[in-house]
Amino acid sequence: MKKIVTISREFGAAGGTIGYELAKRLGYEYYDKELVLMQAARSNIDTYHLLEWDEKIPIHFGFTQTLFDFYSRPLSDRIFAEQRDVIRTIGEKGNCVIVGRNANTVLKEFDHCLHVFIHADFKWRLEHMKKKMPDQPESQIIDEIKKVDKARSKHCAYYTDTVFGMSKYYDLCLDSSKFGIEGCVDIIERMLARV
Repeated sequence: MKKIVTISREFGAAGGTIGYELAKRLGYEYYDKELVLMQAARSNIDTYHLLEWDEKIPIHFGFTQTLFDFYSRPLSDRIFAEQRDVIRTIGEKGNCVIVGRNANTVLKEFDHCLHVFIHADFKWRLEHMKKKMPDQPESQIIDEIKKVDKARSKHCAYYTDTVFGMSKYYDLCLDSSKFGIEGCVDIIERMLARV
């Protein structure tokens, strides 16, 4: 039976690392930003714009939309639609771990999925990101954590009409600052056996 794990995560909570280690352990395919690059090959949108608009919402929407915007979907909407199609294609193959991109919502109707949310204490996330970004000042890392979390939250609400990090949209929520990276991988692996 082919299975899928989706991992949503707070910035700096090591969700990507947990997903990668889980995929390696299980012999599953691992997908993260590659989804963005995969869709570049499928669409007429250049890679620069795909990366620039990844997990962002349109700047102008609602009553401020121009007539042109109304008749031609904003670039970020087209990117989300492309990502959604790529995620579904990957999901149909199964035996994969998909990090981010609201995959939990995109694949909510798929069988044999385990949807995971990884969060952590802010101080732990800051320390984790300081190791990954040793040349950046702490204040800049703090700003980046807040900025990325806010962008992910807005993106999630805009495209999926759900609340980022709210437990009812996931099967399992784990605190990586409490269980550690390896502990989270162990727990997800055990829970996946029950799916």
